[in-house]
Amino acid sequence: GDARVRGQTGVLSERRGSYPFIDFRLLNNTTFSGEIGTKKKVKRLLSFQRYFHASRLLRGIVPQASLYLLDEDYLGQARHMLSKVGMWDFDIFLFDRLTNGNSLVTLLCHLFNVHGLIHHFQLDMVTLHRFLVMVQEDYHSQNPYHNAVHAADVTQAMHCYLREPKLANFLTPSDIMLGLLAAAAHDVDHPGVNQPFLIKTKHHLASLYQNVSVLENHHWRSTVGMLRESRLLAHLPKEVTQDIEQQLGSLILATDINRQNEFLIRLKSHLDNQDLRLEDAQDRHFMLQIALKCADICNPCRLWDLSKQWSERVCEEFYRQGDLEQKFELEISPLCNQQKDTIPSIQIGFMTYIVEPLFERWAQFTGDTPLSENMLNHLRRNKAKWRSLLHKQHSSSRSNDHSGQVTGSQEQTLNEEETP
Repeated sequence: GDARVRGQTGVLSERRGSYPFIDFRLLNNTTFSGEIGTKKKVKRLLSFQRYFHASRLLRGIVPQASLYLLDEDYLGQARHMLSKVGMWDFDIFLFDRLTNGNSLVTLLCHLFNVHGLIHHFQLDMVTLHRFLVMVQEDYHSQNPYHNAVHAADVTQAMHCYLREPKLANFLTPSDIMLGLLAAAAHDVDHPGVNQPFLIKTKHHLASLYQNVSVLENHHWRSTVGMLRESRLLAHLPKEVTQDIEQQLGSLILATDINRQNEFLIRLKSHLDNQDLRLEDAQDRHFMLQIALKCADICNPCRLWDLSKQWSERVCEEFYRQGDLEQKFELEISPLCNQQKDTIPSIQIGFMTYIVEPLFERWAQFTGDTPLSENMLNHLRRNKAKWRSLLHKQHSSSRSNDHSGQVTGSQEQTLNEEETP
């Protein structure tokens, strides 16, 4: 059914605990009974996880952050890392280990403090922490890529972009809070499959949002639901809260990769015409959308060791979807066939057609700052490394094929006593 709840501000929100699980019964009605039993177990497990988290939070029982159970060495290292949170070589995987899986909560609490948002908006720290725990818990740790660590990584990147002089000189506290909140919650409750999968399996979210920006709409409405449930902004005037909810939606919906050309064309037009006026709230909001889009796909612009980990994670998530589609005799989605779509080929295409055009325009906007130059240099080096790996794969494949042909000829010679 319709899992949305309308608040006083008029913006619809998703009901808490509405896990967007995949209804296996819709995928294949002719499965074997043994498979059905397994699928029911999976579905029951995932549903229980969602119910467990939601029911505890709904009763006001906030899970105690495991951060405080760590020894002083780990806490000290985490604090030291936070002192360098504005550096582009920030290792979010290490930070997540040092905070015992609480990277998103710890990072956001720190950034809200650094940017003076707690004081400016008179936020209650306990309420802020409860809200951030809700967000972190609503990411699915079983997803290789779309999980809370990805959200923390995007948030750290967004923090770096908000400090770029061309943008920072014009940002208001509201802009900064919106940028950080949108980055933290932009993929919340992601099911680990893409929009075409939800549409072709007739998932209830696809029907709910009429096959348009299905996941992004769900991320936004889920965030609105958590904001209301936590009452983080309840002390603010109604019109302010309504504006925050609407702008959060505009930012999160901008991360829909299907809208990439729309934003790129608009950005190119602004830069070519030199008509961006960041004193204007509308233009600032547009550049926040661009910043969030950059943060969301910045993995190829990171150091090779970090970039490679993210590449392997996102491809693992693609392959899992492809395996699921194959199992239930659905057409395998593009990039999801592990037998045909290799990690190097996927990454080279992604960098060439999606990442490079956006980050070259971002560098044009920022004015070739050290950060932009650093990102583009990493991007070029990483692309070269993937090309080298792809070349090695092709060489290895040709070598194996040649070896197989020789073996076959030798067998023919032995069996038929003919010269190959």
